[in-house]
Amino acid sequence: MADFVNLEVSDGVGVIRLARPPMNALSTQVQEELRAAAVAADADDTVHAVIVYGGEKVFAAGADIKEMADMGYADMSTRAPQLSSAFDAVARIGKPVIAAITGFALGGGCELALACDIRICAADAKLGQPEIKLGIIPGAGGTQRLPRLVGPSRAKELIFTGRMIDADEAQRIGLVDDVVPAAEVFEAAQKFARVFVDGPARALRAAKQAVDSGLEMDLNAGLAWESQLFAGLFATEDSHEGMNAFAAKRKPGFHGR
Repeated sequence: MADFVNLEVSDGVGVIRLARPPMNALSTQVQEELRAAAVAADADDTVHAVIVYGGEKVFAAGADIKEMADMGYADMSTRAPQLSSAFDAVARIGKPVIAAITGFALGGGCELALACDIRICAADAKLGQPEIKLGIIPGAGGTQRLPRLVGPSRAKELIFTGRMIDADEAQRIGLVDDVVPAAEVFEAAQKFARVFVDGPARALRAAKQAVDSGLEMDLNAGLAWESQLFAGLFATEDSHEGMNAFAAKRKPGFHGR
């Protein structure tokens, strides 16, 4: 068991749970434990979807400022790529990943939510990238994933001002996908995650690869990548099961093969 981040698996759903009271500050240790949990979730074939959750009170309120305050350029030039790659490990989980956001998702906490595929947010939650107020910029994907999600102008405004936004605004600009009462956040994330438990795991992984990698390509390259992934799925048992089940008008029984 890790000290602050653990992967809990139940009924096909993995929960990456942050537990570093009071605010789930993302220290170097938390970052590395997060990486380990993400790698484990990706490798576990019994996990069909993943929830990232910080508990009932807070998702994650950012990096550990006390830890960073004594770092100079030489220190951070070594650490920064590791910080980014720890969050990237979450983004690269080849399964649907849902952020269940309560309380605050600020700085690194917002960037962790951005690394997920879907964001379900408490109605009273606050989100933002306040790094500019410390004289720095987001360093774990905020300047890259945020504009891809909400557009460059909105992303710049949030990053330039460092202001916090509420759940309604976050949903309006596309930063979060659903807003529910605070007491229902984890339940809503579980309900969504369970949709994928009996799904075609290889097709879901391919769909995620197609979208995520395609965003980094021009249209022609993206279409070629999509075609390659599409054709490759015809080598899987699940594709034949899905089409045979459709023809027979029955529910498919997928096995991730």
